[in-house]
Amino acid sequence: MYGPTLVRKELGLSQSRLAERSGLTQAKISRVEGADAVPTLPLLRRLARALDASLNIALGDDHEEVTFIARPAA
Repeated sequence: MYGPTLVRKELGLSQSRLAERSGLTQAKISRVEGADAVPTLPLLRRLARALDASLNIALGDDHEEVTFIARPAA
């Protein structure tokens, strides 16, 4: 389980390339990865699709966790 930054780096993608794949700007990718922006669910889905990853969101009384799980290569 990883955040989008780790999955992006695992895939060898730059922020610019992920931006192209997701239809977002590089600045938006940077803000999300740096926790300077609170991503919406649609934005998280776009990132998951662009990373070919599953998206899991856990909401609890005292914590929230968003994880991206890289899918194994075929």
